[in-house]
Amino acid sequence: MIEIFLMSFLVALSGALSPGPLLTFTIYKSIRQKRGYLAGLFIILGHATIEFTLIIILLAGASLFFQNIIFLTIVGLVGGILLEIYGTLVIRDAFKTDFTTELNQEDIKGYKGNSFFGGIIVSLSNPYWVFWWAVIGVGFLVNFNITLGKPLELFLFFLGHELGDIVWYLPISMFVYFGGKSLNPKIYKYVLILCGAFMVIFGIYLTVNIFIFPPNV
Repeated sequence: MIEIFLMSFLVALSGALSPGPLLTFTIYKSIRQKRGYLAGLFIILGHATIEFTLIIILLAGASLFFQNIIFLTIVGLVGGILLEIYGTLVIRDAFKTDFTTELNQEDIKGYKGNSFFGGIIVSLSNPYWVFWWAVIGVGFLVNFNITLGKPLELFLFFLGHELGDIVWYLPISMFVYFGGKSLNPKIYKYVLILCGAFMVIFGIYLTVNIFIFPPNV
């Protein structure tokens, strides 16, 4: 079971490190609000709330599909392949992008209010987030045979996933609030490359695993 927790944590951390709307919102709130060093925590709590809701909906609504071996195999295979593609794109973008976190107010588009609700709203407004859960997230659940009937496995998966977000976003909030204002772009670049490589390797693992240990119903 520890494998579920660790893999979930590492996949979430790899995704969290990639620049996106949630990171932008976190930096904005960390700079602007009175206790900005806690912005990342509250944003991820909101993010976790909507993610937990989505996981339950996916598992409950897909209960009939989760009894079909062909469906489970296809989802597990596609999830692994897309993770490989996503990791490759992260590595490519890391080489091409000039990273900076020097943000002006006009750089932040959309919701600018409460951090907790912002975590929910910004997550929902990101089409990639829904797509990730619908394909890669479900693929992970399938590969590790996580269902509503296995609460411990589900809890470990969810805990690992959210901790993967917190260990990135909370330090970002503290660093920005207490005067860092910017990250070392060279360090950030190579961290992203490392995480992209992990996603590619883990995607390959999921793709192979679905054939070696096919899902059972």
